[in-house]
Amino acid sequence: MAKLPKHYVTLKRRFGEFFDSVESLGNTTRKTGPIDEKTSQLIQLAAATAIRSEGSVHSHARRALKAGAEPEEIYHAIILLTSTIGFPTVAAALSWADDVIKKR
Repeated sequence: MAKLPKHYVTLKRRFGEFFDSVESLGNTTRKTGPIDEKTSQLIQLAAATAIRSEGSVHSHARRALKAGAEPEEIYHAIILLTSTIGFPTVAAALSWADDVIKKR
């Protein structure tokens, strides 16, 4: 598995019980319904893009790749948002996805 960001590791160490609960909630919500892991990560990637969260875009791009998504699917999930959230946000998210994809 890829190395977790230093800031994430520091927060997890400081607030372990809280982070365990958040991670458990995420796992539970993904397993509760019929959506497969790859699609789930692409949906969460789109949400991360919409809220302009660079760290979350990195995280969900990594997770989507791990779940079997191709780079083109990641880019398309982001590009699909253009008419909803605007080109500047999409362009930023594409660069954040590149951070992850180009490290493969």
